[in-house]
Amino acid sequence: MEHLLGFAIPGIPYGCTYAIVAVGLVLTYQATGVFNFAFGAQAYTSAFVFTKLVQNDGFPVWLAFLAAVVVLAPLLGLAFDRFLFRKIPSTNTTAKLVTGLALFVGVPALLPVLFGNQNLYASPSIVFNPDTVYFRVLGNPINGIDLATVVVTAAVLVALVALMRFTNLGLQMRGAVESRRLVELDGVNAGSVVATAWAVSSLMAGLAGVLLAPVYGQLQAQDYATLLVGAFAAAAWATLRSMPLAALVGILTGVADTVLQGYLPSSSTLSSAVLPSLPFIVLMAALLLVPGLRRLDDATDPLASVDPPPPPTTATSRAPQLSRIIQVAWYVLLGAFVISMLSWMPKTWESVFNSGLAFSTIFLSITLITGMGGQLSLSQATLAGVGAFTAAQLASHLGLDMLAGAVAGAVLAAAVAVVLALASLRLKGLGLALMTVAAALFFDNSIFTQRSITATSSGQALNIRTSWIGLGVLDPNGHALFVVEMLVLVLCVAGVLLVRSGTIGRYLTAMRGSETAAAGIGINLTWQRILIFALSGTVAGIGGTMLALQQQTVDALQFNYQLSLAFVVIVVTTGVSTVEGAIQAGIGFAVIEQLLSYLPARFGGNSLAFVLFAAGALTYAAHPEGILEFQKRRWTLRFEHLLFPGHDPNLAFATPNGTPTTADGSDPSILSSPGRVREPRSPTGSQQRGTAPSVLSDALAGAGLAGRHGNGPSTHAGRRDSEPSIRDESTQPAETDAASTNVHPQRSDDDRR
Repeated sequence: MEHLLGFAIPGIPYGCTYAIVAVGLVLTYQATGVFNFAFGAQAYTSAFVFTKLVQNDGFPVWLAFLAAVVVLAPLLGLAFDRFLFRKIPSTNTTAKLVTGLALFVGVPALLPVLFGNQNLYASPSIVFNPDTVYFRVLGNPINGIDLATVVVTAAVLVALVALMRFTNLGLQMRGAVESRRLVELDGVNAGSVVATAWAVSSLMAGLAGVLLAPVYGQLQAQDYATLLVGAFAAAAWATLRSMPLAALVGILTGVADTVLQGYLPSSSTLSSAVLPSLPFIVLMAALLLVPGLRRLDDATDPLASVDPPPPPTTATSRAPQLSRIIQVAWYVLLGAFVISMLSWMPKTWESVFNSGLAFSTIFLSITLITGMGGQLSLSQATLAGVGAFTAAQLASHLGLDMLAGAVAGAVLAAAVAVVLALASLRLKGLGLALMTVAAALFFDNSIFTQRSITATSSGQALNIRTSWIGLGVLDPNGHALFVVEMLVLVLCVAGVLLVRSGTIGRYLTAMRGSETAAAGIGINLTWQRILIFALSGTVAGIGGTMLALQQQTVDALQFNYQLSLAFVVIVVTTGVSTVEGAIQAGIGFAVIEQLLSYLPARFGGNSLAFVLFAAGALTYAAHPEGILEFQKRRWTLRFEHLLFPGHDPNLAFATPNGTPTTADGSDPSILSSPGRVREPRSPTGSQQRGTAPSVLSDALAGAGLAGRHGNGPSTHAGRRDSEPSIRDESTQPAETDAASTNVHPQRSDDDRR
């Protein structure tokens, strides 16, 4: 028992690092309705500014704390609320997740751009001296960092529980999460309440960041990101509702970690593979076992409206004449690109475009799983890594050509994706996102760290050798690699388009519209979900091998979980629902990175590239089709008005029998302009007064389905006051010609009643 306590006691301060972040996540979710992926980015920002002010600018600790935590952190939260999350409907979980991911990726990348690449070490403690041992418990020294972590976590937990449960503000916060409109009906300013909630939760993030900064020797965004995802487990076991339970699970996770470290031999497989992934294993267990997590995305707002469908893509709504011009121009551009790559393109830029082709193949997997399947997967880079490591190991150990190994890698990546789909069958939205990011972190910390996977049989790094692949693909004086990657991309594009236009694509479209309705017409939701995961894993595995061939090495850092998050952000910016969006994302990402390399060091590399794409992804709530796709449609319409004045973009579709329809498949006769209902006309062509509900009511009445549910009068909802909904026999003739008036023909007494 003494040994057990000796191992467990150091785990309490360690577990408090998870606890304080988990409490902040629960607070943010309870007070704002947002699962804040940006919590770690906010914590890192406050810690970065605090440490820089103290070490580089000579600020006293208390003044730096006020600036970084009391001022900066709440201002960040207020900005996030005012400009981003307030514009997102409470039921749009995907938009909230994508916005949080964009902040998660973009904010840490923005700091080096603003302040330069700075290495910050030994952040000062805000409460106790980290070098002083204040007392011992069973021989374990408790220094200032341990004491500060435990004391501040306990104080914050008590204060926040009291705020949420025993104050009027806490009640208003919880009510605003359920429905801002209902709270406003009670005379409460819901906007101010939610803004206050964001300020408080952001203050918590800043406090956690500064408090935990001394724990790490060097201040790095990676440490806060990993800590954040580890804290997801504690918040998940509390179903994002109970802050005390989240704190308890966080502390127990830390205790379990230190106890296992004490009892497991350091050279054992469990110690090297399981311990680093313990928080992520705990998270996956919560997602599988806690029923409340399956209902996180269920709408709780009784006044929530159905989200409108995304606008049609540019390719399907532009004028046929313009489509022919663009198609010819596209083929000309493609031919010029291929000729340039095979003739005069400099080697540096040839390598850049080859990288773009490989990224485009990986991004097509996101088009499949997210754009077509409607599932937000955060593990696509991991699946690409599975394919790349499989192909490289088969070439290293068995001498199998890497092109053949790419097929085997794609099959294994598809198998991993199927397992992931089976594990998350009952999850959607936030639950699915957490499951996939937990799987990605598990691979990062337990699978991709094994030397048997990431090294050759002799223990050397997996550098791609010329003998591993034929056809002269790696010949530096040839262009075979470009030809191979181009052919692979074309085949993958053809496969994705075939899936979209076939039965599977139609089923997936129905599932995105309404899973309940899709199941009602006989679609097997489970099978379709497993199938789209498998297809996505296959494409990602092939793309991972292509990327490894281009970079001529296979390394775990090429496929870590952070790149999975960044890939989603990049594709969302260009258009997640289209094949051309994936290709533009891949080529654009590679080209922008190369162009930024010519700038000063503080702007080069991934930092500014991720900032730019994250900024684009922040527009997802307003433009779910992608900001690039939105701009293309906007400028296409402008050119159409100049070149083809008579073209109506709402009539760009037709039914199989040739009847024109609008982009959403409705009758164009009821549309006068995009989003506006045209009033129906009578048989003589005169325009009837009334709105869409009245037209539906009239249709029901004409079918004999209205006015027969009792003896009360039948009204026509939505009619103008100038038109009586019940006819008065004393003022109107007994017989009316329906072809020459705007009122209904004489009905029976039952119908009139």
